[in-house]
Amino acid sequence: MIYKSLFLSSLIISSSFSLELDDIVKKDVNELALQNVIKIAVLNDSWLKGNEYSQEAIEESSIAAGTYADPKVTIGAANIPTDTFDLNQEAMTQLKVGISQMFPRGDSLEIRQEQLKLQASQYPYQREDRKGKLTVQIAQLWLEAYKAQESIALIEKNRSLFEQLADIAESSYSSTFGKTRQQDIIRAQLELTKLEDRLTLLKQKKDTALLSLSEWLSDSTEDKINSGNILESSNLLLPRSFPNIEMINPNYFNLKEDSEKILTMFENHPSIKNIEQKIKATSKSIKLARENYKPQFSVNTSYAKREDDLMGRNRADLFSVGLTFDLLIFVKNKQEKELKVAMLKTKSVETEKILQYKKLFSLYETTKADLIRLKERQSLYLTKLLPQMNEQSEASLTAYTNDDGDFPEVVRSRISLLNAQIDILNINVDIQKNIVKYNYLFTDNAENIVNR
Repeated sequence: MIYKSLFLSSLIISSSFSLELDDIVKKDVNELALQNVIKIAVLNDSWLKGNEYSQEAIEESSIAAGTYADPKVTIGAANIPTDTFDLNQEAMTQLKVGISQMFPRGDSLEIRQEQLKLQASQYPYQREDRKGKLTVQIAQLWLEAYKAQESIALIEKNRSLFEQLADIAESSYSSTFGKTRQQDIIRAQLELTKLEDRLTLLKQKKDTALLSLSEWLSDSTEDKINSGNILESSNLLLPRSFPNIEMINPNYFNLKEDSEKILTMFENHPSIKNIEQKIKATSKSIKLARENYKPQFSVNTSYAKREDDLMGRNRADLFSVGLTFDLLIFVKNKQEKELKVAMLKTKSVETEKILQYKKLFSLYETTKADLIRLKERQSLYLTKLLPQMNEQSEASLTAYTNDDGDFPEVVRSRISLLNAQIDILNINVDIQKNIVKYNYLFTDNAENIVNR
């Protein structure tokens, strides 16, 4: 009875819990705060740097595209007699220098320059969408590691209680007053072994998530965190405080099912803006193809120097000027086909916008459905399951300490309570995961996705 009373006191104290896990005393550790991890990952993303180079290349190309072709200079000699090669012998012999300039078809240069500028304008939206997706990916990994860390903390917190329970069962079994059976001792030891296995599995999950994060933290980490390789630090921890990410535009969450109204909510999404700029750039190909129906002109001029004749008489120099242009005769098999190709490509890009709207809308529906069910479970656990399991655990322990209860029932109630605590932790973290995905849908700035 003495052992049972002591155990009852310690168990009742530890049974009072809250949704926010206990803070730990912070030692000299490297804490991977969620926002810091995201910032480092964005800074280290080589894709973003490559995208900036691509934009700069197209911007430079747009300048070149708006420039006329360089004039061509021709230097030569004409009508040289082959019997003597004497430049004075024949009146037709002349030394020539000419220059020619090709002009573009209609406004094709201006249209091509505008097209390249529109293509370059896509890249900032591509980078913003990439940052958003990267933020979601990093947040998912971080929250998975956090969930494993806090589950480990809960099990560690309860392991000492199971150890005490095993000690009490063994002491009661060895005494002449207790009614503990040998299988009770075995059951207590078995549960301790199961806890060890769960701890090992959770540590594996945490390590896997952190190692996945290391892919994005391999560069610049030494400048951001006080260790060369953050995952080699034996004191590495995630912050213990719950992230509690807020939902952007929560009124959209409560919006009734109106597909047209919901689709308008995605108009400012970077992925949609990117495709819109792509459509504008591709549509310029139609205007460019129409310019092919206009002739292309070339102007050429030349100056011919003639030597004096054999009698010493002066010969006049010659000046020539000409205009060259193409005759658009076979437009059916060339220009018309090129115009049709441009139109078809534009329609193809327009379907990309429709598909992207559907993709965003599908993500919105699935995320909303998950959040609704998760919040229902959260409410059920907070209002009913957790209080009931806590009462059951205390009641079974009280009955056992008064020699009126069953030892296996005490163990089962403690395990159920521990599982419920881990379940509510998982629910809370899963809600945060879905809020991150939800925020990705309704922001044009990736920094707002994780707003704490």
